[in-house]
Amino acid sequence: MGGWLWVTWRLVLHRAPLPDSLALRVSTAVKRAAGELVIRGWEAAIELGAIGPDTRRGKRFGSIGDGSVICFPSNALFNEQYIHIGSGTLFGPQITLSAGMTPGQQMVSDTVISVGDRCLIGKGSGIVGHLEITIGNDVWTGHHVYITDQNHGYEDLSLPVSRQVMPEKPVSIGDGSWLGHGTVVLPGANIGRHVVVGANSVVTGDLPDNCVAVGAPARVIRTLD
Repeated sequence: MGGWLWVTWRLVLHRAPLPDSLALRVSTAVKRAAGELVIRGWEAAIELGAIGPDTRRGKRFGSIGDGSVICFPSNALFNEQYIHIGSGTLFGPQITLSAGMTPGQQMVSDTVISVGDRCLIGKGSGIVGHLEITIGNDVWTGHHVYITDQNHGYEDLSLPVSRQVMPEKPVSIGDGSWLGHGTVVLPGANIGRHVVVGANSVVTGDLPDNCVAVGAPARVIRTLD
């Protein structure tokens, strides 16, 4: 204690410079203390900002089952009333989960996105539905997976792509499947049960039950007996 009182006396009363070694120790101690405060503050923000069935934000969803969590921070959450989530499902941070493209958009389906029980959707992933996306139970994904049921039209050369019709086709992912890091699931994709999709694959059509698929577009390379 006496040492710190001496430092305070030098700094406050006499405004005298500290020896270099002591100044370095003081600076290091201050940085460590500040860093610890930042870490604790961020941990508190993560805990307090998480969305669950009993939180104010969670009550906006069509339904969220017990034990399900959307981790903080999220990127975008739109029109949650059209989104239904089962029990024990975890969405990693930086998730995008939206029905439609803008807040307040009226959808043609009552349930646009349905995610089952005990799913794990990786960090930075996006699920953007406009018609129907159905994800079964026990589906896990790596980070930065993108799932959508709508694409951009581009056939009319007189119009920018952004102004053309955006066709929609339902998407389904069966129970117990695993989508590797960076997988993209496009409109009309129908992934069966217990399917493994390799990292950075693009799924555009049907993948049968019990298979391994890779590539762009994803193709079956192995059937699981």
